[in-house]
Amino acid sequence: RPDDALAAAFLIFSFVGTGSSFLAYAIFAAKRGMSTEIGGSKSLFYLGGLTEGSETILLFVIFCLFPDSFATVALIFGAACWITAVSRILAAVRTFR
Repeated sequence: RPDDALAAAFLIFSFVGTGSSFLAYAIFAAKRGMSTEIGGSKSLFYLGGLTEGSETILLFVIFCLFPDSFATVALIFGAACWITAVSRILAAVRTFR
């Protein structure tokens, strides 16, 4: 569906943004020796966000059930991903200042 290409590209870009902010925070935390046991022992510092695993799975279910709404849903979820990325960046600034 070529008409949805721009929305799909924005969604992929947004996924990269959330993943990058997640990994960057984890790297800074590891370099400072930070750890957490919240939610169980993990190999890296986990900072949650608005768009995580279960929300992403739900997103793809919605895409399958309502393919004609792809562009709208992708843009909304992409925006939510950027809220997550920005909140992680702000948390990093506060924590690692």
